[in-house]
Amino acid sequence: MIGNCLAGIYGRSAPVAPTIFDYLVVAGGGGAGSNVGGGGGAGGFRTASGLSLSGSFTVTIGAGGAGNPGGATAGNGSSGSNSVLSTITSTGGGYSGGGAVGGVSGGSGGSGGGAQGYPEGGGAALGGAASPSGQGNAGGNATGTFGLANAASAGGGGASAAGGVSASAQGGAGGNGSSNSYSGSAVTYAGGGGGGTNGAGSGGAGGSGGGGAGSVNSAGTSGTANRGGGGGGGGNNTPFPAGGNGGSGIVILRYPDIDLNLSSIGGGLTYSLTTTGGYKIYTFTAGTGTVTI
Repeated sequence: MIGNCLAGIYGRSAPVAPTIFDYLVVAGGGGAGSNVGGGGGAGGFRTASGLSLSGSFTVTIGAGGAGNPGGATAGNGSSGSNSVLSTITSTGGGYSGGGAVGGVSGGSGGSGGGAQGYPEGGGAALGGAASPSGQGNAGGNATGTFGLANAASAGGGGASAAGGVSASAQGGAGGNGSSNSYSGSAVTYAGGGGGGTNGAGSGGAGGSGGGGAGSVNSAGTSGTANRGGGGGGGGNNTPFPAGGNGGSGIVILRYPDIDLNLSSIGGGLTYSLTTTGGYKIYTFTAGTGTVTI
């Protein structure tokens, strides 16, 4: 009774269970290939306000795809895993090409993986598509025309830009990600990984938003955890350096802080709750489980 009176004095209703949410759902980024590997594609990026939720629903945080381990045998990376919030699914980032002597296309995903441009035996290859559309951008293409000494591969796509194409001895840069402030401050997510190279130049830079950098003669850099960045392409050496792993995804829910906390969160989920700027903010960073309002 006292609480209701005070709420009336300040012009606010009594606390109730939340029904309308702002959300961010980012999938795991794609892993990168080895032996002048392309850059992994960023995980799918989806965000909006006004989502209606009630009862119970599933939250899943997509893991980043594994980069190819290299060693005696080189190959492609692995695609990232999907992140899920109820009916909202962000698609894992596409793997990048690697391994074979000759061009290897990147895989499709939230953003597409970059193509490998190793020139012996051909070398031209296409970057992976952003599929389904609207969550990211395509990986870069590779021409493979620079000669063995200057082979280079393309970058993975990011949430706001396609992956960069390769140039002689220069890996293509990863596509840049997109910024979101639902965590309480502006953070950039879903950057593509940079392509690797075999030349005297340098590996491609990772895209803003956690994309890993490509390398010349060492392992590619992994994408940043909970940003959904693609892994950076491994360079060329003996044994073959590994491609970078994709970064894991994230799910964020926020709603006005006058409303009640969520009723229950499954033990399989790792999360935090903060209150700032007039919102309660639930940030889910690992696992899968059921959330009840």
